[in-house]
Amino acid sequence: MTPGGRVPQARLVLSLQHASKTFGAVRALQDVSLDLFAGEAHALVGENGAGKSTLVKILAGVYRPDEGVLVVDGRGVFLDNPADARDAGIAIIYQEPLLFPDLTVEENIYIGRQPLTTGRRIDRRAMRRHVEEVFGRLGVRLDPGRIARGLSIAEQQIVEIGKALSLDARVIVMDEPTAALSAVEVARLFGVVQSLRAGGTAVLFISHRLEEVFELCQRVTVLRDGRWVTSGPLADMTSDGLVRAMVGRDLLEREPEEQSIGDTVLRVERLTREGVFTDISFDVKAGEIVALAGLVGAGRSEVATAIFGIDRYDAGAVTVNGRRLRRASPTAAMSAGIGLVPEDRRQQGLVMDMSIARNIALASMRSLRRLGMISGGAERRFAKDWALRLQLKYGRLSDPADSLSGGNQQKVVLAKWLARRPSLLIVDEPTRGIDVGTKAEVHRLLDVLAAEGVAVLMISSELPEVLHVADRILVMREGRIVTELAHTDASEEAIVAAATGQLREEAA
Repeated sequence: MTPGGRVPQARLVLSLQHASKTFGAVRALQDVSLDLFAGEAHALVGENGAGKSTLVKILAGVYRPDEGVLVVDGRGVFLDNPADARDAGIAIIYQEPLLFPDLTVEENIYIGRQPLTTGRRIDRRAMRRHVEEVFGRLGVRLDPGRIARGLSIAEQQIVEIGKALSLDARVIVMDEPTAALSAVEVARLFGVVQSLRAGGTAVLFISHRLEEVFELCQRVTVLRDGRWVTSGPLADMTSDGLVRAMVGRDLLEREPEEQSIGDTVLRVERLTREGVFTDISFDVKAGEIVALAGLVGAGRSEVATAIFGIDRYDAGAVTVNGRRLRRASPTAAMSAGIGLVPEDRRQQGLVMDMSIARNIALASMRSLRRLGMISGGAERRFAKDWALRLQLKYGRLSDPADSLSGGNQQKVVLAKWLARRPSLLIVDEPTRGIDVGTKAEVHRLLDVLAAEGVAVLMISSELPEVLHVADRILVMREGRIVTELAHTDASEEAIVAAATGQLREEAA
């Protein structure tokens, strides 16, 4: 089958043919082809670093390929900037849309091109009517006059889709659109995609969640190490086969082993922060992985940041290795042997324009210092050692962290804390936005840490991950721990029931 796996009688809207792109010594794309057809959702999958982001930026007009041809509606086009992509009918919907927060929905959709009256004033009636027509086509209800500030991520994405349709976009690229959405919001977005398909729009859908790929898309293209691997109808593929195509191997299943559980490392006693969480008590022992599960907004991340000292709490105590920690002091937490891998690695875990080497060494500067100074050579040797241990994929250690794929950025955050030899590691959404291969590596790493006696507290919204990794599961609901489940007793149904209050209702 040629790249594209053409569907009979479908109109070819976009064809990227034999595209290559090189950055210095890094070959980001090599001879990659992709065909998109009208009325079809096409998945683009691959591990982090496979070349997906580079391909998207070529379609967005951010990068121009070194080799290859882009054909839109049968005509070869050259995209030198995002405006050229927009004029060619290509729109990109990013994971976190960028709207003007103090403008209304309709003003964001028509920013810079508002319809005018004969008196050269903005025709707000026409703008409102056009936006309502667009939302009607999408089958969504969203007030065009609402201020953008306060919109959920899902609603912001709908605004961006509305903007794309108002520009007559024939190709809409969705880059990890569901990563920050709840199940209800994902279902709503899928309904919008079906409306787009019904209107003849070609949709390129990029996601690490393979269950979403199979549910939403008709065809798929797989990239690996910057190269095209396969394309074809999803009806002819299995989940296992798709994973093999992505990573080039079978993923090894985690074999739970009887870990030697040691003494209590972390003890949390009646921790309370008014309006956020109440009476939180639990412990984590050496060699144990304990997961905090629950719905978004249950207070899990807030408990983690309070333990680490980022946020203040009103009552209760945190004890590490028998030593009570001072409140609201990350320095005290680090001195006690705690490491925190935060939920938002870009905003809280890394300095994106700082070098990879400096990011890895950032939490270990004191140990690298000699006579009050840190040599660049010592920093590079230190960073290279950890980059090798975690199998980091990078160009040069002097490159900024922003040059890395999401999965490799996560490895840098992990390396930064593992270099300090923590006795307790808190990991918040450790595999969000990373591919299946890297996800398996992170899970293996957590197992290794536990086997070495590290206590691990994990927060995850992915129930398969919680069930796969955790020895014990604490389920939170509305700021409280409502139940504790051993690994052997846990199931997705039991966790969801506790997180949504069904257990309490049945008990009543």
